[in-house]
Amino acid sequence: MKFPLLLLTAVALSGCRYDVLAPDGWVAVQERNLLLISTAIMLIVIVPVLIMAVYFPWKYRADRGDSSDFDQEFTHSTKLELVLWGVPILIVIALGAYTWIYTHQLDPYRPLDKPGTPIEVEAVSLDWKWLFIYPQYGVASVNELAIPVNTPVNMRLTSSTVMNTFSVPSLAGMVYSMAAMQTKLHFIADKPGTYPGRSAHFSGPGFAHMTFNTLALSGTDFDAWVKKAKEEGGDLSRKAYLHLEKPSIAVPVRYYGSVADGLFDRIRDLCVEKGKVCVDQMMKQDMMGGGGLKGIKDKKKYEYDDERAIDRFGRPLAGDVTSEVVSPKPRQVSALQTEGGINGR
Repeated sequence: MKFPLLLLTAVALSGCRYDVLAPDGWVAVQERNLLLISTAIMLIVIVPVLIMAVYFPWKYRADRGDSSDFDQEFTHSTKLELVLWGVPILIVIALGAYTWIYTHQLDPYRPLDKPGTPIEVEAVSLDWKWLFIYPQYGVASVNELAIPVNTPVNMRLTSSTVMNTFSVPSLAGMVYSMAAMQTKLHFIADKPGTYPGRSAHFSGPGFAHMTFNTLALSGTDFDAWVKKAKEEGGDLSRKAYLHLEKPSIAVPVRYYGSVADGLFDRIRDLCVEKGKVCVDQMMKQDMMGGGGLKGIKDKKKYEYDDERAIDRFGRPLAGDVTSEVVSPKPRQVSALQTEGGINGR
């Protein structure tokens, strides 16, 4: 009975992807190496402990025949103390050294020391889809990320609403995207392929469909992809973005052949909608003392969440809420919530 059950388990797991252990990007390879090195170092303690946990109780069991090796006068062993304290100390030092080296080497904000001109990508997590903007080419895509192979990728990330995480396990580590903030990620694809990506942070009813494919293409194929986006895509104006920003689930891949100037910065600063004060402008006003009582009349210009309020099913909330779902209060973003203080344009 056990063998068929094991066989069934093996068959069920045969379709799983072990991207973390079989990566195709330099950053992900280094992360895999750190995982394996750390595991191997820790096994230096774990394996002997597991063996001794079985061996010593068996060797010194009460019903053993020969007990002549039992020393009733034993109280201390310097050699044993050196092993018990020295080995863990050396392991902690080794783990700390490797972790320090890899942590600084794989800092997501650190550009990769790789040949070639990097490609710039601006990623925005929406409810419940991903928007990727290519400022160098003036195009954008929804739920599809295309990058040229063997070319460093410099990515800036933000969110239109709640916190999300960008994750492509085969190519890079995971990084958060947050409203009114900017994070960064640098990675590279070592060979052509299609690599699954997703949001790894629960963000509401459409979370399960917040997935995308990362296409690592040759230079020629990437140029063809950009050409296709320009020819087939529409115009991602500020008005079009506000429509795209509305909550939606299982959105198909979509392209935009042109993008409004500075759109990503306005998304990050919560001022795509006309009449809204950008976060960097608000920080400047705060630094100069704020608007005082006279600024009360401009309150609506500083409120960002009323238009985005949704219930637990992802439906927009309009007007007064009489059900158990309570409309969130408008949020005002302070200067401390942005990367490095001022993120002005």
